This record gives sequence, structure tokens and C-alpha cells, in this order.
Amino acid sequence: MLEIRNIDVTYGDVQVIWDISFEVKQGEVVALIGANGAGKSTTLKTVSGLLKPRKGEILFNGTSLHTVEAYHRIDLGMAFCPEARRLFVEMTVEENLDMGSLRGDAKQKREQTKEMVFGLFPRLKERRKQLAGTLSGGEQQMVAIGRGLMSLPKLLMFDEPSLGLAPILVREIFDVIRKIQKEGTTVLIVEQNVKQTLAIADRAYVLETGKVVMQGTGAQLLNDPHVKAAYLGL
Repeated sequence: MLEIRNIDVTYGDVQVIWDISFEVKQGEVVALIGANGAGKSTTLKTVSGLLKPRKGEILFNGTSLHTVEAYHRIDLGMAFCPEARRLFVEMTVEENLDMGSLRGDAKQKREQTKEMVFGLFPRLKERRKQLAGTLSGGEQQMVAIGRGLMSLPKLLMFDEPSLGLAPILVREIFDVIRKIQKEGTTVLIVEQNVKQTLAIADRAYVLETGKVVMQGTGAQLLNDPHVKAAYLGL
């Protein structure tokens, strides 16, 4: 489904991603893990079209994304839930969700998809007329995920979905990500909560200083001595 081939990414003159390659197959949950500054979020922003690679190629279902702008990638079936949620805080929960379904098939199926989102997050249905800026951090994350789902994505990308959330909400968010996969949406996730992430990941890649240094199934990496020492404190 998604192929990343030998990409380099720079911020100005500073190179932050070095010759990264990985793939995401249809129906998988694939994780990018690593320390702060490893290049995980930069990689996700590049896949999303918010940054341009200096070299290399990104393919989605066989289509090169080299000239495809970020907003057109939605039409191809890609959606991005950014770090810090990025909601429209002076709009209601429902209005924020509607912003995820402004085009094509997603617009026509808006009400049906919204009911699916409310099924995943009953609290959002209760708060559908409440301003997004008045919600708790966990509820805002639910809105961000729901907004991503409103575009009917084939691939949904998450950047640090558990950031700043209480442990009970973190478990809830990861349970929802697993449900999203079971419903047929492919998932690419960047996350510092390594244990929870590897527990739901089919496969994962470890990034260090802008390079892929290790890859394997979620279970393999959970039991890897380097991963245990570097990221799990074991």
C-alpha cells in the first residue's frame, strides 16, 4: 500500500532523515518508534505531504506522491492525525468532525460515518454541540481521530496520539486504534509509548538519528534486548 524508498529530508541545510525505506501493507498497523528527535514525526509529515523529501520516492497504492500536494492526498485515501490534535477550538465537536468530510464520497456519506465515529466515541455524541476548546485532552484526541475517520481513509496516520493523556485514556485510544484496523483501515503510527504501541503493531521500525536501525514484528521488538534497554527501561 505505502512504500517509502530511500528518502532524505532536510530542514534548511540540516539533514534530519537519512536514506529511510519502509513499507506499510494493506490492513496492517505499522509503528515508527524511537527517542525524541529520532525523525519519526518528520517522516510522518513527509509521507503526509507537509514536507518534501530531498531525494527518494513515496508511493501510495502504486502512485508516486512526488507532485501530489498534501490536500490532494486525502482524495487518494490518506488521513493524518497530527501531534497536539490541531482542532478548531471555537467550533463544536460536530463541526470539527464535519471538517474531515468536505470532499467527494466522504461528504455524501457524512452522516453515516459520523454515527460510526459516535459508536467508537459515545462521549463525543453527548458533547456534539460543545465547543472543542472546552473538552478535556482525551476528548480532544477523540475528536482528532474522529475527524481523520470522517474522510473514509484507506490509511490513517497518527503522530503521538497518547501525548499528555492519563493512562486510562491511553488504553482507550489504543483500543480504538485496534478497532479501526479491524474495521479495515490501515494504520501508520508514530508514538513514544513504545510498550503499548508494539503490543498492537503488526510490524515496527526503530529510528535513531534519522535512520532506520532495526525492524521486525511488534512481538519481536518487544522482546529485543536493545529495545528493552533503550525504550522500555528493562
